[in-house]
Amino acid sequence: MASTYWLNQLVWGGLDWLFPPVCGGCNRVGYRWCPDCQKQVQKVPEPVCWNCGLPVSRPGQCKGCIESLPPFKMMRSWLVFEGPIRHALHTLKYRRNLSLGDALAQHLSEYVGTLGWPVDLVIPVPLGKERMKERGYNQIGLVALPLAVAKHWRYAPQAIARLRETRSQVGLTIAERKANVSGAFQADPGQVHGKTTLLMDDVATTGATLSACAFALLDAGAESVYALTLARALPHHGLNPV
Repeated sequence: MASTYWLNQLVWGGLDWLFPPVCGGCNRVGYRWCPDCQKQVQKVPEPVCWNCGLPVSRPGQCKGCIESLPPFKMMRSWLVFEGPIRHALHTLKYRRNLSLGDALAQHLSEYVGTLGWPVDLVIPVPLGKERMKERGYNQIGLVALPLAVAKHWRYAPQAIARLRETRSQVGLTIAERKANVSGAFQADPGQVHGKTTLLMDDVATTGATLSACAFALLDAGAESVYALTLARALPHHGLNPV
């Protein structure tokens, strides 16, 4: 696995030399994720809820997790969903920027290393069949795969699947988001039974999709589920809580 990682980096280095990349955060030529964008992004402010990773006023659990404990053991997000990372994730979602996914994974790997999670499998949240057909790829996989390679974890994109198409979560209230994805996923017991799984998505807002996936993984016999996203949409980003 280590040799695979270094071979992968060697290939990307050669491609960057032959075909100068463009920064996914600001379109600056010569970088996949430039130093300026790295400085401008905002990390999720501490302290955060021990369970869901939402910023809180004092260490411990947030009100939501006290009232209803999520199925995942912990969820954490690398950055706040604004500025360069917002533009970068849009680029991943609609332009299939493989080199950007690899660059973000390198930086995300450093953050994940601080968490100390005992991971067996890395599983990206799956797209529905229609979205996969339209887009041709799962954008979070562009980051999840190189992260798994870097951390020497098994990458298992087929370990969970959507049973039905769901509406976009954008614009939905918290209650609507939960209802929209409830029972929408099914995990493969043959791949996840007894495993500690890392579930990955690009952005977390309420955690409804990640929770629905975590329930499916636990139902299939997963030992535990950790959830990780590149970015976190905070309350001031316009979520309607009704």
